[in-house]
Amino acid sequence: VYSLDGLLVFGLLLVCTCAYLRKVPRLRTWLLSERRGVWGVCHKAAVIGTRLHVAVSMSCLLMAFYVLVGK
Repeated sequence: VYSLDGLLVFGLLLVCTCAYLRKVPRLRTWLLSERRGVWGVCHKAAVIGTRLHVAVSMSCLLMAFYVLVGK
């Protein structure tokens, strides 16, 4: 997380993980019901991941290509 690359990878992984957890019914009510604090960040990341799923998936593919080939 000490470089811009690491920060972008961390952000994309957070958004993708929270969006995946939002699709699981038991975890959705347990983890993503809070809208404040640390769990609120997870809730907001899940909302971003589900609403912008095309842009997030394209960003993940581009970042994976960059990390594997460009770096």
